Amino acid sequence: MKLLLTAVNAKYIHSNLAVYNLQAYARIYSKSPRTPEIEIAEYTINHRSEQILQDIYKKNPDVLFFSCYIWNYSSIREIAAEYHKLRPDIPIWAGGPEVSYEIEQTFFENPAFFGIMTGEGEETFTELADYYCSGIGELSEISGIAYRGFKQEDRAFGAALIYQNPPRTPIDLSRIPFCYEDMEPFKNRIVYYESSRGCPFSCSYCLSSIDKRLRFRDIRLVKEELAFFIEQEVPQVKFVDRTFNCSHAHAMAVWKQIKELDRGITNFHFEIAADLLTEEELEFLSTLRPGLIQLEVGVQSTNPGTIEEIHRNMDVSKVAAAVKRIQKAGNIHIHLDLIAGLPQEGYNRFAQSFRDIYALKPEQLQLGFLKVLKGSYLYEHREEYGMVYQNSPPYEIRKTRWISYDEILKIKLAEEMLEVYYNSGQFEVTMKLLDIVYPDSFAFFLALGQFYERKGVLFQKHSRIRRCELLLEFMIEDGRAPKELTEESLLYDLYYRENMKSRPHWATSPAEFSGMTKRFCKNGMLSHIEPFSYHFPKKDEKTIAKLPERLLEPIYVLFEYDKRDVLTHQAKTTEINRLSEDYGRL
Repeated sequence: MKLLLTAVNAKYIHSNLAVYNLQAYARIYSKSPRTPEIEIAEYTINHRSEQILQDIYKKNPDVLFFSCYIWNYSSIREIAAEYHKLRPDIPIWAGGPEVSYEIEQTFFENPAFFGIMTGEGEETFTELADYYCSGIGELSEISGIAYRGFKQEDRAFGAALIYQNPPRTPIDLSRIPFCYEDMEPFKNRIVYYESSRGCPFSCSYCLSSIDKRLRFRDIRLVKEELAFFIEQEVPQVKFVDRTFNCSHAHAMAVWKQIKELDRGITNFHFEIAADLLTEEELEFLSTLRPGLIQLEVGVQSTNPGTIEEIHRNMDVSKVAAAVKRIQKAGNIHIHLDLIAGLPQEGYNRFAQSFRDIYALKPEQLQLGFLKVLKGSYLYEHREEYGMVYQNSPPYEIRKTRWISYDEILKIKLAEEMLEVYYNSGQFEVTMKLLDIVYPDSFAFFLALGQFYERKGVLFQKHSRIRRCELLLEFMIEDGRAPKELTEESLLYDLYYRENMKSRPHWATSPAEFSGMTKRFCKNGMLSHIEPFSYHFPKKDEKTIAKLPERLLEPIYVLFEYDKRDVLTHQAKTTEINRLSEDYGRL
């Protein structure tokens, strides 16, 4: 008897922790006299549905399970429907947040689904495995499921009924076996790890707010498992805890453990509430190796009315103070989140939220659009808020009482440019200069997006040099920054990230400084030298007060690509002044 757990991930580097937990739990706690054969099949949304269908068919499962989320649900519905045509005798089960609410509607829309696992799945799946493998128990006795049945007298006519069993009691997280004993399937992928479930907060847009039963995995187990990741030199471990630092003692125990065992390789990602950070935590974080951890902070909005309306507990001033404090140490990558389309936030007030968060200069500013998720408070009040959104996943907002679709489209233009020119980290120096001539950050990204739109290049793929050319064209048309300064800052940014094989048309011919190249570039493609007529901002300068002035004599900058910054991945740079007495010494 083969049970196939199927996951369709957003990217290849992602993995699905849920299906690995189900497999590990069932192997340990199954009551079946025969060990269930549980296989995992992982794909990505970039695979064609036909490819996934063929592969599942060849695996020939006796029971098929799908893990459903907003990013894969459309694909899974199609695959399940097609598979059911080929093998109508095989039960198809779905689980995950995308199918745990509005059960009857989900069954109506998916005739191929025989059953749905609702809520936490480890114990539920194990009981289903026992039921199918050894006939242990009845479906009617398994908590946390819904399934199809038939009226006995109407069986021949297929008159389906829906049976929904009571919800399952929350599981003790410490009972879940560690699912990463074999790291081979996770080579070159992000490893997801869970040390707590539930959330103490009630954010109305989030499904985590539904589960108030905050539970922690035994810290002794957590420490053992983190030690394993570090010993195995896993590149990145991403905690999926909804608010990692909601328990001070738990957070400090984890952070102290990874600092003590750190080998300089593994990076740990945590989603935190920055305004909850204590003085002890802030002081401790400043002592960590650069690149050991990265922090994600869901600010979402700086509008007090919006924060109150979405039932969010957050002190914006404390968030800003904590972010600045962490940045001062210069050792932690910070990722701030912003959501467009929230209640009580119109277009102009959203633009202010953007400016407020952008001014903090995080390494990444993720601008997302509200998803109206089934089961959330916002979903239940969607008519009251005048929410119009996609009918299909990811249920993204189109308009609300406070913001129009025209305004959403403007924000999308700004978001596209934010991703390309800020979040990519490929225009670090130029962005700092543009902050001087464009104090309104939202207006800048919007204007640049509108320029792309006018040029008809918005949805095209572009090389880095072409991105530089387009920004230069925009700045020349705009006229706020000197053309030569913009050209040089873009050239600096190009070489800051990589030793370019081709050069932009405005760059000086390498023949003019070949002597300097021979003298200082001893590592081949791992180093490059370039003349500049300006001193550009240093990497530790988040902002600058004024534009640099043209130098009387050019300086040379040596870029060393084997000595990159661990947070920004930019090359190490050294300025060399040919007129100085020691220009030959680095």
